[in-house]
Amino acid sequence: MQERSSVGELANHLRQELDRYSPGGKLPSSRALVERFRVSPVTVSRALAQLAAEGLVVTRPGAGAFRATPRPATATAAGDTSWQEVALSADGTADFMPRTVDASGVLASLTAPPPGVIEFNGGYLHPSLQPERALAAALSRAGRRPGAWGRPPTEGLPELREWFARGIGGSVTAADVLVSAGGQTALTTALRALAPPGAPVLVESPTYPGMLAIARAAGLRPVPVPVDADGVKPPLLADAFRATGARVFVCQPLFQNPTGAVLAPARRPEILRIARDAGAFVIEDDFVRRLVHEDAGPLPRPLAADDPDGVVVHVGSLTKATSPSFRVSALAAHGPVLERLRAIQVVDTFFVPRPLQEAALELVGSPAWPRHLRAISTELKTRRDTMTTALRLELPALSLPHIPSGGYHLWLRLPDGNGGTSQAFGSGGEQSLTTAALRAGVSITPGRPYFSAEPPAAHVRLSFAAVAGTGEIVEGVRRLRAACEEVLQPPAKTARHLAL
Repeated sequence: MQERSSVGELANHLRQELDRYSPGGKLPSSRALVERFRVSPVTVSRALAQLAAEGLVVTRPGAGAFRATPRPATATAAGDTSWQEVALSADGTADFMPRTVDASGVLASLTAPPPGVIEFNGGYLHPSLQPERALAAALSRAGRRPGAWGRPPTEGLPELREWFARGIGGSVTAADVLVSAGGQTALTTALRALAPPGAPVLVESPTYPGMLAIARAAGLRPVPVPVDADGVKPPLLADAFRATGARVFVCQPLFQNPTGAVLAPARRPEILRIARDAGAFVIEDDFVRRLVHEDAGPLPRPLAADDPDGVVVHVGSLTKATSPSFRVSALAAHGPVLERLRAIQVVDTFFVPRPLQEAALELVGSPAWPRHLRAISTELKTRRDTMTTALRLELPALSLPHIPSGGYHLWLRLPDGNGGTSQAFGSGGEQSLTTAALRAGVSITPGRPYFSAEPPAAHVRLSFAAVAGTGEIVEGVRRLRAACEEVLQPPAKTARHLAL
Protein backbone atom coordinates (compact mmCIF):
# COMPACT_ATOMS: atom_id res chain seq x y z
CA MET A 1 0.00 0.00 0.00
CA GLN A 2 2.83 2.42 0.88
CA GLU A 3 4.61 1.65 -2.39
CA ARG A 4 1.46 2.34 -4.44
CA SER A 5 0.91 5.60 -2.53
CA SER A 6 4.51 6.71 -3.17
CA VAL A 7 4.17 5.97 -6.88
CA GLY A 8 1.05 8.15 -7.12
CA GLU A 9 2.63 11.00 -5.15
CA LEU A 10 5.81 10.99 -7.26
CA ALA A 11 3.81 10.85 -10.48
CA ASN A 12 1.82 13.90 -9.31
CA HIS A 13 5.00 15.83 -8.51
CA LEU A 14 6.51 15.07 -11.91
CA ARG A 15 3.26 15.84 -13.69
CA GLN A 16 3.18 19.31 -12.12
CA GLU A 17 6.80 19.99 -13.12
CA LEU A 18 6.53 18.95 -16.76
CA ASP A 19 5.91 22.55 -17.89
CA ARG A 20 9.52 23.34 -16.95
CA TYR A 21 10.68 21.21 -19.85
CA SER A 22 10.19 21.85 -23.53
CA PRO A 23 8.79 19.04 -25.69
CA GLY A 24 11.57 16.51 -26.09
CA GLY A 25 13.42 17.90 -23.08
CA LYS A 26 15.13 15.39 -20.82
CA LEU A 27 13.87 14.87 -17.27
CA PRO A 28 16.27 14.31 -14.34
CA SER A 29 17.86 10.88 -14.18
CA SER A 30 16.33 8.10 -12.13
CA ARG A 31 19.21 8.36 -9.65
CA ALA A 32 18.56 12.08 -9.21
CA LEU A 33 14.85 11.45 -8.62
CA VAL A 34 15.65 8.74 -6.07
CA GLU A 35 17.89 11.11 -4.12
CA ARG A 36 15.58 14.11 -4.38
CA PHE A 37 12.33 12.41 -3.36
CA ARG A 38 13.89 9.71 -1.13
CA VAL A 39 12.06 6.87 -2.82
CA SER A 40 13.18 3.55 -4.24
CA PRO A 41 14.31 3.04 -7.85
CA VAL A 42 11.24 0.83 -8.32
CA THR A 43 8.97 3.71 -7.29
CA VAL A 44 10.70 6.02 -9.80
CA SER A 45 10.38 3.42 -12.56
CA ARG A 46 6.66 2.89 -11.88
CA ALA A 47 5.91 6.61 -11.68
CA LEU A 48 7.62 7.22 -15.03
CA ALA A 49 5.77 4.26 -16.52
CA GLN A 50 2.49 5.80 -15.32
CA LEU A 51 3.31 9.12 -17.00
CA ALA A 52 4.38 7.29 -20.15
CA ALA A 53 1.03 5.47 -20.22
CA GLU A 54 -0.67 8.88 -20.00
CA GLY A 55 1.33 10.06 -23.02
CA LEU A 56 3.15 12.74 -21.00
CA VAL A 57 6.68 11.33 -21.16
CA VAL A 58 8.68 9.04 -23.40
CA THR A 59 11.23 6.65 -21.91
CA ARG A 60 14.24 5.47 -23.93
CA PRO A 61 16.30 2.59 -22.56
CA GLY A 62 19.80 3.79 -21.73
CA ALA A 63 18.95 7.41 -22.47
CA GLY A 64 16.37 8.39 -19.84
CA ALA A 65 12.92 9.97 -19.78
CA PHE A 66 11.84 12.90 -21.97
CA ARG A 67 8.78 15.12 -22.09
CA ALA A 68 6.49 13.90 -24.85
CA THR A 69 5.49 16.16 -27.73
CA PRO A 70 1.87 17.20 -27.14
CA ARG A 71 -0.59 15.87 -29.67
CA PRO A 72 -2.31 18.57 -31.67
CA ALA A 73 -5.87 19.18 -30.54
CA THR A 74 -8.44 18.23 -33.14
CA ALA A 75 -11.90 19.69 -33.11
CA THR A 76 -14.43 16.95 -33.62
CA ALA A 77 -18.08 17.65 -34.17
CA ALA A 78 -20.40 15.88 -31.77
CA GLY A 79 -21.90 12.87 -33.49
CA ASP A 80 -25.49 11.68 -33.45
CA THR A 81 -25.76 8.25 -31.81
CA SER A 82 -29.54 8.21 -31.51
CA TRP A 83 -29.72 5.66 -34.35
CA GLN A 84 -28.28 3.05 -31.96
CA GLU A 85 -31.49 2.97 -29.90
CA VAL A 86 -33.30 1.59 -32.94
CA ALA A 87 -30.49 -0.80 -33.91
CA LEU A 88 -30.15 -2.27 -30.42
CA SER A 89 -33.86 -3.01 -30.11
CA ALA A 90 -34.95 -3.56 -33.72
CA ASP A 91 -35.32 -7.32 -33.25
CA GLY A 92 -36.68 -7.03 -29.70
CA THR A 93 -40.13 -8.23 -30.67
CA ALA A 94 -38.65 -11.68 -31.28
CA ASP A 95 -36.89 -11.86 -27.92
CA PHE A 96 -38.31 -13.84 -25.01
CA MET A 97 -36.51 -11.50 -22.61
CA PRO A 98 -35.35 -7.88 -23.06
CA ARG A 99 -31.77 -7.65 -24.29
CA THR A 100 -30.83 -4.79 -22.00
CA VAL A 101 -28.29 -5.69 -19.33
CA ASP A 102 -28.64 -4.41 -15.77
CA ALA A 103 -25.22 -4.43 -14.10
CA SER A 104 -26.25 -2.34 -11.08
CA GLY A 105 -26.30 -5.31 -8.70
CA VAL A 106 -22.78 -6.29 -9.72
CA LEU A 107 -21.41 -2.76 -9.65
CA ALA A 108 -22.71 -2.32 -6.09
CA SER A 109 -19.91 -4.57 -4.84
CA LEU A 110 -17.29 -3.60 -7.43
CA THR A 111 -17.42 0.20 -7.23
CA ALA A 112 -15.06 1.75 -4.68
CA PRO A 113 -16.79 4.30 -2.44
CA PRO A 114 -15.62 7.94 -2.29
CA PRO A 115 -12.62 8.77 -0.06
CA GLY A 116 -13.49 8.77 3.63
CA VAL A 117 -16.47 6.44 3.19
CA ILE A 118 -16.33 3.14 5.08
CA GLU A 119 -16.88 0.23 2.69
CA PHE A 120 -19.59 -2.11 3.95
CA ASN A 121 -20.58 -2.99 0.37
CA GLY A 122 -17.33 -4.60 -0.78
CA GLY A 123 -17.22 -8.10 -2.21
CA TYR A 124 -13.49 -8.79 -1.80
CA LEU A 125 -10.88 -8.91 0.93
CA HIS A 126 -9.28 -5.65 2.01
CA PRO A 127 -5.72 -5.33 0.64
CA SER A 128 -4.38 -5.90 4.17
CA LEU A 129 -6.01 -9.37 4.11
CA GLN A 130 -4.86 -10.29 0.61
CA PRO A 131 -1.70 -12.44 0.31
CA GLU A 132 0.06 -9.77 -1.74
CA ARG A 133 3.62 -10.93 -1.01
CA ALA A 134 2.76 -14.56 -1.68
CA LEU A 135 0.99 -13.60 -4.91
CA ALA A 136 3.92 -11.48 -6.06
CA ALA A 137 6.39 -14.25 -5.29
CA ALA A 138 4.20 -16.84 -7.02
CA LEU A 139 3.84 -14.68 -10.12
CA SER A 140 7.58 -14.05 -10.20
CA ARG A 141 8.41 -17.76 -9.94
CA ALA A 142 5.70 -18.61 -12.46
CA GLY A 143 7.19 -16.25 -15.04
CA ARG A 144 10.46 -18.17 -14.92
CA ARG A 145 8.91 -21.61 -15.36
CA PRO A 146 9.84 -23.35 -18.63
CA GLY A 147 7.14 -22.67 -21.21
CA ALA A 148 5.28 -20.28 -18.87
CA TRP A 149 4.55 -17.85 -21.71
CA GLY A 150 3.48 -20.46 -24.20
CA ARG A 151 -0.01 -21.62 -25.08
CA PRO A 152 -1.58 -23.80 -22.36
CA PRO A 153 -3.95 -26.70 -22.95
CA THR A 154 -7.43 -25.27 -23.59
CA GLU A 155 -8.80 -27.23 -20.61
CA GLY A 156 -6.12 -25.81 -18.30
CA LEU A 157 -2.82 -27.05 -16.90
CA PRO A 158 -3.15 -30.71 -15.82
CA GLU A 159 -1.58 -30.05 -12.40
CA LEU A 160 -4.00 -27.21 -11.66
CA ARG A 161 -6.98 -29.27 -12.79
CA GLU A 162 -5.80 -32.05 -10.49
CA TRP A 163 -5.53 -29.62 -7.56
CA PHE A 164 -9.08 -28.38 -8.08
CA ALA A 165 -10.34 -31.99 -8.43
CA ARG A 166 -8.76 -33.00 -5.11
CA GLY A 167 -10.45 -30.03 -3.45
CA ILE A 168 -13.87 -31.15 -4.71
CA GLY A 169 -13.37 -34.79 -3.75
CA GLY A 170 -15.56 -37.80 -4.42
CA SER A 171 -15.11 -39.34 -7.85
CA VAL A 172 -14.13 -36.02 -9.48
CA THR A 173 -10.81 -36.27 -11.36
CA ALA A 174 -8.67 -33.85 -13.31
CA ALA A 175 -10.38 -35.06 -16.49
CA ASP A 176 -13.67 -33.61 -15.18
CA VAL A 177 -12.25 -30.12 -14.58
CA LEU A 178 -11.84 -27.05 -16.80
CA VAL A 179 -9.79 -24.06 -15.61
CA SER A 180 -11.80 -20.87 -16.09
CA ALA A 181 -11.17 -17.12 -15.76
CA GLY A 182 -12.97 -16.40 -12.48
CA GLY A 183 -16.27 -17.49 -10.99
CA GLN A 184 -18.36 -14.99 -12.95
CA THR A 185 -17.01 -16.32 -16.24
CA ALA A 186 -17.55 -19.91 -15.12
CA LEU A 187 -21.17 -19.19 -14.17
CA THR A 188 -21.74 -17.49 -17.51
CA THR A 189 -20.36 -20.52 -19.37
CA ALA A 190 -22.48 -22.92 -17.34
CA LEU A 191 -25.75 -21.04 -17.85
CA ARG A 192 -25.14 -20.65 -21.58
CA ALA A 193 -24.34 -24.34 -21.89
CA LEU A 194 -27.36 -25.61 -19.98
CA ALA A 195 -30.27 -23.32 -20.86
CA PRO A 196 -31.40 -21.87 -24.21
CA PRO A 197 -32.56 -18.24 -24.46
CA GLY A 198 -36.06 -17.77 -23.12
CA ALA A 199 -35.87 -20.79 -20.81
CA PRO A 200 -36.66 -20.61 -17.10
CA VAL A 201 -33.82 -21.10 -14.63
CA LEU A 202 -34.51 -21.76 -10.95
CA VAL A 203 -32.57 -19.60 -8.49
CA GLU A 204 -32.42 -19.26 -4.75
CA SER A 205 -34.35 -16.34 -3.28
CA PRO A 206 -32.57 -14.20 -2.31
CA THR A 207 -29.45 -14.85 -4.37
CA TYR A 208 -26.29 -13.32 -5.83
CA PRO A 209 -27.21 -10.34 -8.12
CA GLY A 210 -24.35 -11.11 -10.48
CA MET A 211 -25.89 -14.47 -11.31
CA LEU A 212 -29.28 -12.85 -11.95
CA ALA A 213 -27.54 -10.39 -14.28
CA ILE A 214 -25.87 -13.26 -16.17
CA ALA A 215 -29.18 -15.08 -16.58
CA ARG A 216 -31.06 -12.04 -17.82
CA ALA A 217 -28.25 -11.04 -20.18
CA ALA A 218 -28.47 -14.55 -21.68
CA GLY A 219 -32.23 -14.15 -22.17
CA LEU A 220 -33.14 -16.56 -19.36
CA ARG A 221 -36.05 -16.17 -16.94
CA PRO A 222 -34.96 -16.44 -13.27
CA VAL A 223 -37.62 -18.16 -11.13
CA PRO A 224 -37.17 -17.76 -7.36
CA VAL A 225 -37.15 -20.63 -4.86
CA PRO A 226 -37.10 -19.41 -1.22
CA VAL A 227 -34.31 -20.31 1.19
CA ASP A 228 -34.27 -20.41 4.98
CA ALA A 229 -31.49 -20.91 7.56
CA ASP A 230 -30.97 -24.48 6.21
CA GLY A 231 -30.75 -23.50 2.56
CA VAL A 232 -33.21 -23.97 -0.26
CA LYS A 233 -36.55 -25.62 0.65
CA PRO A 234 -36.87 -29.00 -1.17
CA PRO A 235 -40.69 -29.07 -1.46
CA LEU A 236 -40.71 -25.62 -3.05
CA LEU A 237 -37.88 -26.63 -5.40
CA ALA A 238 -39.87 -29.66 -6.55
CA ASP A 239 -42.94 -27.48 -7.07
CA ALA A 240 -40.90 -24.98 -9.12
CA PHE A 241 -39.52 -27.71 -11.39
CA ARG A 242 -43.04 -29.05 -12.00
CA ALA A 243 -44.57 -25.62 -12.61
CA THR A 244 -41.89 -24.29 -14.97
CA GLY A 245 -40.33 -27.30 -16.68
CA ALA A 246 -36.93 -25.77 -15.88
CA ARG A 247 -33.80 -27.80 -16.55
CA VAL A 248 -31.37 -25.78 -14.40
CA PHE A 249 -31.19 -24.82 -10.72
CA VAL A 250 -28.42 -22.50 -9.48
CA CYS A 251 -27.50 -22.65 -5.82
CA GLN A 252 -24.82 -21.79 -3.27
CA PRO A 253 -24.97 -24.63 -0.72
CA LEU A 254 -22.16 -23.23 1.44
CA PHE A 255 -22.40 -19.78 3.12
CA GLN A 256 -25.01 -18.61 0.64
CA ASN A 257 -24.88 -15.06 -0.66
CA PRO A 258 -26.52 -13.08 0.90
CA THR A 259 -28.06 -15.08 3.77
CA GLY A 260 -24.96 -17.04 4.81
CA ALA A 261 -27.03 -20.24 5.04
CA VAL A 262 -25.47 -23.70 4.71
CA LEU A 263 -27.57 -26.39 3.02
CA ALA A 264 -28.60 -28.83 5.76
CA PRO A 265 -27.25 -32.43 5.54
CA ALA A 266 -30.73 -33.91 5.20
CA ARG A 267 -31.55 -31.61 2.29
CA ARG A 268 -28.43 -32.31 0.23
CA PRO A 269 -29.42 -35.71 -1.22
CA GLU A 270 -33.01 -34.50 -1.54
CA ILE A 271 -31.97 -31.58 -3.76
CA LEU A 272 -29.98 -33.90 -6.03
CA ARG A 273 -32.86 -36.40 -6.21
CA ILE A 274 -35.39 -33.70 -7.09
CA ALA A 275 -33.17 -32.33 -9.86
CA ARG A 276 -32.43 -35.82 -11.19
CA ASP A 277 -36.14 -36.69 -11.30
CA ALA A 278 -36.77 -33.45 -13.22
CA GLY A 279 -34.01 -34.25 -15.71
CA ALA A 280 -32.28 -31.04 -14.62
CA PHE A 281 -28.80 -29.83 -13.75
CA VAL A 282 -27.71 -28.18 -10.51
CA ILE A 283 -25.09 -25.44 -10.90
CA GLU A 284 -23.20 -25.39 -7.59
CA ASP A 285 -21.54 -22.03 -6.97
CA ASP A 286 -18.99 -22.93 -4.27
CA PHE A 287 -17.59 -19.42 -4.12
CA VAL A 288 -16.37 -18.97 -0.51
CA ARG A 289 -15.27 -22.42 0.66
CA ARG A 290 -11.86 -20.95 1.49
CA LEU A 291 -13.33 -18.09 3.55
CA VAL A 292 -14.42 -20.30 6.43
CA HIS A 293 -14.37 -18.77 9.92
CA GLU A 294 -12.25 -20.13 12.72
CA ASP A 295 -15.24 -21.47 14.65
CA ALA A 296 -17.00 -23.17 11.73
CA GLY A 297 -16.07 -26.79 12.38
CA PRO A 298 -15.85 -29.40 9.59
CA LEU A 299 -17.37 -28.26 6.30
CA PRO A 300 -19.77 -30.37 4.23
CA ARG A 301 -18.33 -31.66 0.98
CA PRO A 302 -19.34 -29.98 -2.27
CA LEU A 303 -22.53 -31.41 -3.79
CA ALA A 304 -20.41 -32.53 -6.74
CA ALA A 305 -18.49 -34.91 -4.47
CA ASP A 306 -21.68 -36.92 -3.84
CA ASP A 307 -23.01 -36.88 -7.41
CA PRO A 308 -22.09 -39.93 -9.52
CA ASP A 309 -24.84 -39.22 -12.06
CA GLY A 310 -23.56 -35.91 -13.43
CA VAL A 311 -26.39 -33.77 -12.06
CA VAL A 312 -24.04 -31.14 -10.62
CA VAL A 313 -21.96 -28.64 -12.56
CA HIS A 314 -19.53 -27.32 -9.97
CA VAL A 315 -17.98 -23.84 -9.91
CA GLY A 316 -15.07 -23.13 -7.54
CA SER A 317 -12.74 -20.15 -7.44
CA LEU A 318 -9.50 -18.85 -5.92
CA THR A 319 -10.48 -15.19 -6.34
CA LYS A 320 -12.39 -14.52 -3.11
CA ALA A 321 -9.57 -15.88 -0.95
CA THR A 322 -6.80 -14.02 -2.78
CA SER A 323 -7.40 -10.89 -4.83
CA PRO A 324 -10.09 -9.56 -7.20
CA SER A 325 -7.47 -9.57 -9.96
CA PHE A 326 -6.45 -13.21 -9.40
CA ARG A 327 -9.20 -14.58 -11.59
CA VAL A 328 -8.65 -18.34 -11.61
CA SER A 329 -11.55 -20.75 -11.15
CA ALA A 330 -12.73 -24.21 -12.12
CA LEU A 331 -15.74 -25.80 -13.80
CA ALA A 332 -16.27 -29.48 -13.02
CA ALA A 333 -18.84 -31.84 -14.55
CA HIS A 334 -19.43 -35.51 -15.51
CA GLY A 335 -20.66 -36.76 -18.85
CA PRO A 336 -21.46 -35.15 -22.22
CA VAL A 337 -22.15 -31.74 -20.64
CA LEU A 338 -18.42 -31.33 -20.05
CA GLU A 339 -17.78 -31.21 -23.80
CA ARG A 340 -20.40 -28.49 -24.24
CA LEU A 341 -18.86 -26.48 -21.38
CA ARG A 342 -15.44 -26.88 -22.95
CA ALA A 343 -16.66 -25.80 -26.39
CA ILE A 344 -18.39 -22.65 -25.12
CA GLN A 345 -15.40 -21.68 -23.00
CA VAL A 346 -12.99 -22.09 -25.91
CA VAL A 347 -15.19 -20.04 -28.22
CA ASP A 348 -15.61 -17.27 -25.64
CA THR A 349 -12.12 -16.97 -24.13
CA PHE A 350 -9.76 -19.49 -25.81
CA PHE A 351 -8.00 -20.23 -22.49
CA VAL A 352 -6.88 -18.73 -19.19
CA PRO A 353 -3.45 -17.07 -19.62
CA ARG A 354 -0.77 -19.60 -18.77
CA PRO A 355 1.29 -17.30 -16.48
CA LEU A 356 -1.80 -16.88 -14.28
CA GLN A 357 -2.33 -20.64 -14.12
CA GLU A 358 1.33 -21.21 -13.33
CA ALA A 359 1.12 -18.56 -10.59
CA ALA A 360 -1.91 -20.32 -9.12
CA LEU A 361 0.08 -23.56 -8.93
CA GLU A 362 3.00 -21.78 -7.32
CA LEU A 363 0.69 -20.13 -4.78
CA VAL A 364 -1.33 -23.16 -3.65
CA GLY A 365 1.81 -25.29 -3.50
CA SER A 366 3.72 -22.85 -1.29
CA PRO A 367 3.91 -22.88 2.56
CA ALA A 368 2.40 -19.37 2.45
CA TRP A 369 -0.97 -20.71 1.23
CA PRO A 370 -2.11 -22.63 4.35
CA ARG A 371 -0.72 -19.83 6.53
CA HIS A 372 -2.83 -17.31 4.61
CA LEU A 373 -5.98 -19.42 4.91
CA ARG A 374 -5.48 -19.77 8.67
CA ALA A 375 -4.89 -16.04 9.04
CA ILE A 376 -8.04 -14.97 7.19
CA SER A 377 -10.07 -17.63 9.01
CA THR A 378 -9.12 -16.02 12.31
CA GLU A 379 -9.50 -12.45 11.10
CA LEU A 380 -12.90 -12.96 9.46
CA LYS A 381 -14.31 -14.44 12.68
CA THR A 382 -12.98 -11.45 14.64
CA ARG A 383 -14.53 -9.02 12.16
CA ARG A 384 -17.85 -10.88 12.11
CA ASP A 385 -18.02 -10.87 15.91
CA THR A 386 -17.12 -7.18 16.02
CA MET A 387 -19.85 -6.28 13.57
CA THR A 388 -22.56 -8.40 15.21
CA THR A 389 -21.70 -6.97 18.64
CA ALA A 390 -21.75 -3.40 17.30
CA LEU A 391 -25.09 -3.98 15.57
CA ARG A 392 -26.69 -5.36 18.73
CA LEU A 393 -25.49 -2.35 20.71
CA GLU A 394 -26.19 0.40 18.18
CA LEU A 395 -29.03 -0.96 16.04
CA PRO A 396 -31.03 -3.59 17.95
CA ALA A 397 -34.11 -2.92 15.77
CA LEU A 398 -32.35 -4.42 12.75
CA SER A 399 -33.03 -8.16 12.67
CA LEU A 400 -30.07 -10.50 12.21
CA PRO A 401 -31.71 -13.95 11.92
CA HIS A 402 -28.54 -15.86 11.04
CA ILE A 403 -24.88 -15.39 11.95
CA PRO A 404 -22.78 -17.27 9.38
CA SER A 405 -19.60 -19.19 10.15
CA GLY A 406 -18.09 -18.42 6.76
CA GLY A 407 -18.08 -15.78 4.07
CA TYR A 408 -17.73 -12.05 4.51
CA HIS A 409 -21.15 -10.46 5.07
CA LEU A 410 -24.28 -10.22 7.22
CA TRP A 411 -27.89 -10.09 5.95
CA LEU A 412 -30.17 -7.84 7.98
CA ARG A 413 -33.92 -7.32 7.79
CA LEU A 414 -35.19 -3.79 8.24
CA PRO A 415 -38.11 -3.30 10.65
CA ASP A 416 -41.46 -2.85 8.94
CA GLY A 417 -43.56 -2.12 12.03
CA ASN A 418 -45.32 -5.49 11.97
CA GLY A 419 -43.20 -6.93 14.75
CA GLY A 420 -44.58 -4.68 17.45
CA THR A 421 -41.98 -1.95 17.02
CA SER A 422 -42.88 1.64 16.34
CA GLN A 423 -39.88 1.98 14.04
CA ALA A 424 -40.54 1.13 10.40
CA PHE A 425 -38.72 1.96 7.18
CA GLY A 426 -41.76 1.50 4.96
CA SER A 427 -41.84 1.61 1.16
CA GLY A 428 -38.52 2.66 -0.33
CA GLY A 429 -36.80 2.25 3.03
CA GLU A 430 -33.85 0.33 1.60
CA GLN A 431 -32.94 3.03 -0.87
CA SER A 432 -33.55 5.82 1.63
CA LEU A 433 -31.26 4.13 4.13
CA THR A 434 -28.59 3.44 1.50
CA THR A 435 -28.60 7.10 0.46
CA ALA A 436 -28.60 8.37 4.03
CA ALA A 437 -25.78 5.98 4.94
CA LEU A 438 -23.62 7.32 2.13
CA ARG A 439 -24.21 10.85 3.40
CA ALA A 440 -23.17 9.63 6.85
CA GLY A 441 -19.96 8.16 5.43
CA VAL A 442 -20.67 4.43 5.08
CA SER A 443 -21.63 2.49 1.95
CA ILE A 444 -24.07 -0.43 2.26
CA THR A 445 -25.85 -2.71 -0.20
CA PRO A 446 -29.67 -2.63 -0.48
CA GLY A 447 -31.42 -5.97 -0.55
CA ARG A 448 -33.70 -5.49 -3.57
CA PRO A 449 -31.15 -6.58 -6.25
CA TYR A 450 -30.84 -9.98 -4.52
CA PHE A 451 -34.44 -10.92 -5.37
CA SER A 452 -35.58 -12.01 -8.82
CA ALA A 453 -39.21 -11.15 -7.92
CA GLU A 454 -40.93 -9.00 -5.31
CA PRO A 455 -39.02 -9.29 -1.99
CA PRO A 456 -40.94 -10.36 1.13
CA ALA A 457 -39.30 -7.61 3.20
CA ALA A 458 -36.67 -4.88 3.09
CA HIS A 459 -33.07 -5.93 3.74
CA VAL A 460 -29.51 -4.64 3.60
CA ARG A 461 -26.25 -6.55 3.27
CA LEU A 462 -23.18 -5.48 5.24
CA SER A 463 -19.70 -6.73 4.35
CA PHE A 464 -16.96 -6.90 6.97
CA ALA A 465 -14.11 -8.04 4.68
CA ALA A 466 -13.44 -4.90 2.63
CA VAL A 467 -12.73 -2.54 5.55
CA ALA A 468 -9.31 -1.82 7.03
CA GLY A 469 -10.04 -3.39 10.43
CA THR A 470 -12.31 -3.71 13.44
CA GLY A 471 -12.05 0.00 14.24
CA GLU A 472 -13.64 0.86 10.90
CA ILE A 473 -16.39 -1.68 11.56
CA VAL A 474 -17.34 -0.06 14.87
CA GLU A 475 -17.23 3.42 13.34
CA GLY A 476 -19.18 2.26 10.28
CA VAL A 477 -22.00 0.85 12.43
CA ARG A 478 -22.09 4.12 14.39
CA ARG A 479 -22.49 6.03 11.12
CA LEU A 480 -25.18 3.59 10.02
CA ARG A 481 -27.09 4.29 13.24
CA ALA A 482 -27.00 8.00 12.40
CA ALA A 483 -28.36 7.20 8.93
CA CYS A 484 -31.17 5.09 10.42
CA GLU A 485 -32.10 7.90 12.80
CA GLU A 486 -32.25 10.32 9.86
CA VAL A 487 -34.53 8.04 7.84
CA LEU A 488 -36.81 7.19 10.76
CA GLN A 489 -37.09 10.76 12.02
CA PRO A 490 -40.68 12.05 11.67
CA PRO A 491 -41.06 15.00 9.25
CA ALA A 492 -42.38 17.33 11.98
CA LYS A 493 -39.37 16.61 14.16
CA THR A 494 -37.06 17.20 11.22
CA ALA A 495 -38.70 20.59 10.61
CA ARG A 496 -38.26 21.58 14.26
CA HIS A 497 -34.59 20.69 14.13
CA LEU A 498 -34.15 22.74 10.96
CA ALA A 499 -35.90 25.71 12.59
CA LEU A 500 -33.54 25.48 15.55
